[in-house]
Amino acid sequence: MGRGKMELKRIENATNRQVTFSKRRNGLFKKARELTILCDAKVSILICSSTAKAHEYISPSTTTKQLLDLYQKTLRVDLWSSHYEKMLENLGAVEQVNRILKKQIRQRMGESLNDLTLEELTGLEQDILDGLKIIRECKDQVLARQINTFKRKVRGVQKENKSLQDGFIINAKEEDPHYEYELVDNGEHCDSDFGFQNEGPGIFALRLQPN
Repeated sequence: MGRGKMELKRIENATNRQVTFSKRRNGLFKKARELTILCDAKVSILICSSTAKAHEYISPSTTTKQLLDLYQKTLRVDLWSSHYEKMLENLGAVEQVNRILKKQIRQRMGESLNDLTLEELTGLEQDILDGLKIIRECKDQVLARQINTFKRKVRGVQKENKSLQDGFIINAKEEDPHYEYELVDNGEHCDSDFGFQNEGPGIFALRLQPN
């Protein structure tokens, strides 16, 4: 007694469905390879799974484009006409936007203003003023950062200078306990005078003047 006809319907279990898909796909590709070898046929198969993955088989002696070109020639159809027309539409829209942007750039440079109405000129003026305000704010921020950086550098130099002076004083006192030190600040530069009470041949002076 023969088997009854099996009803074809969607496999609900995701794992079983994927296993069946892989087996049937491999079987289909195997038949395509056999058809290519046995009959010298040109075969192209494209399968998209339910998980949006594409699987393709193409006979080694040809390419997908060659088969599509042959298909168009044999059936006298144009597969790309609608796509080409859509590309032309998109290109036209991009070129229009490009022309508008170029015109706006020229207007902001003071060119191509003759065709503008008073309202358009007023709006253009306001746009430029708004842009100028943003540029000035950005400039002020950059300037403030540079000033803060310069102040940090100055404090670092002053700290290093103070450390050098303190070190020199310590060394001088170790060499002569009668060492005297006086620091004079006249607002323009610093004069540091070092000497000895006995006013002997070891008397000297040191002037520190920042650049």
